[in-house]
Order: sequence, then structure tokens, then C-alpha cells
Amino acid sequence: MTTHTDHDAISLFVSRFFRSLDERKFDDDWARAYFTDDVRGVSPLGVTEGRKALAEGTAEALGRYARTQHIATDIVTDVVTAPEGLTADGATVTVSWNALTTHVHLDTTLKDRGPDANPLFTVGGYYRAELRRTPLGRRFSRMAIEAIWTRGEPPVIARRAG
Repeated sequence: MTTHTDHDAISLFVSRFFRSLDERKFDDDWARAYFTDDVRGVSPLGVTEGRKALAEGTAEALGRYARTQHIATDIVTDVVTAPEGLTADGATVTVSWNALTTHVHLDTTLKDRGPDANPLFTVGGYYRAELRRTPLGRRFSRMAIEAIWTRGEPPVIARRAG
């Protein structure tokens, strides 16, 4: 079990991560602040391996919208492994939370869909993640996003040739 101090720190980390998604600065500093080198991400769009690929995929996915708002709630934390305590490098904690994400479509998407197009695509779901203690602090080493419900239409995703 995590302590109240650990839980508070992890909750703040999750909140900062969600806020950062809406600020849209997905550079190397952003990726290093939130992910381990070997992070594995699973989302409705597929599986992503590695910090650079996850940052690029996040930028691409959220770049399909004019704006977004990510809200996290009901954060639950549990220790997975802590051979020398939660402050030791390599100690891991699982964290999960409910998420409500609102995406505002680009003007070009709305124009393509016509005058009655819904400007919003909203998703309710869960995030499940693993945080690993590194010399730089806790970072996500695993993250999975599960959409439970949606409202509105997602953007059209162009298929890559190949």
C-alpha cells in the first residue's frame, strides 16, 4: 500500500500529466518528464513502444483537434514492487484513474462534415499505468487507455499506405 504522501505525489503527477496534454508541448523535455525510455503505451489507436514514439504518437493524435481538455478523477495507487522501499530506484507503483476527455474538432473537420457537425468528441474511460522510480523521480513505464463510452464523432484518420 502507498502512504498518503506517496498517493498525493502520484495524484499531482497524474494531474500535471493531464494538464500537459492540453498544453500541447510534446518535445523531448516533456517526454523525459513523464516517461521512462522503455515506456509501453496501449490505446484505442494501438500499441506504442519507447518514449520518443509515445511522444510523437501523442502529438499526432492530439494534433487532430483544435483544443482538448483532460480531466482525471478517482486516482487509486498500489505498490507493485518495492524491494528497498518506494524511494528506491526501480520501485514500481500501479495507478489507475477515471478520465473524461473532451476534444474540440478542427475547423477543417467541421467544414468537411457540414453545418450540423458536432464540434465535440468526448470520451469517458479509464487509465491504468505503472510508475517506476528513476533517478529523476517517478515516470510512467506502462500506460493503457480504455475508452468506455464516446459521444460525437472522432476525426477521420487517414490510413497509411504500406
